[in-house]
Amino acid sequence: MSQPDDHAGSRRDFLYYATAGAGAVAAGAAVWPLVNQMNPSADVQALASREVDISGLTEGTQITELWRGKPVFIRYRSQAEIDAARATPLADLVDTKAENDNLTPEAQATDENRTLDPEGKWLVMMGVCTHLGCVPLGDGAGDFGGWFCPCHGSHYDQAGRIRKGPAPRNLQVPVASFVNETTIKLG
Repeated sequence: MSQPDDHAGSRRDFLYYATAGAGAVAAGAAVWPLVNQMNPSADVQALASREVDISGLTEGTQITELWRGKPVFIRYRSQAEIDAARATPLADLVDTKAENDNLTPEAQATDENRTLDPEGKWLVMMGVCTHLGCVPLGDGAGDFGGWFCPCHGSHYDQAGRIRKGPAPRNLQVPVASFVNETTIKLG
């Protein structure tokens, strides 16, 4: 008579676990390419952030840079532009909301929270009209000395805030920061 094998249960359990583990690895290997193809491509990741050299700008001038397929206005404002933008009462603005909903109502759409530096010299905005996506004209265009969209007549002030016309919102302020004194990083 043979004796019962005490290890039969543990061998069977090992085979179940090994088969389940091999199946999980095979399923992961089959699913990974499907998940990975949803990640952004290399060209999209390259556009996620961009550094812009601003050393050539003088007071009262601006450049237009392309970022994420859209124009971005970077303006080095004069003291007169800053004073005019900061003197505008919030009650005169069409869109009094700020891009950051966590701001207090007193701080919304003020010139100070739309600029890159506390002095207000550097203004960085998306160069896309919030009405139908046209590119506004700059360098003091329009009735308020800022930007003007000739397609439908939207007028923006020196801080990129909508003042007159069909555009419902201020020009968007993207995420931007100084890398050093002559370089701004978008994104």
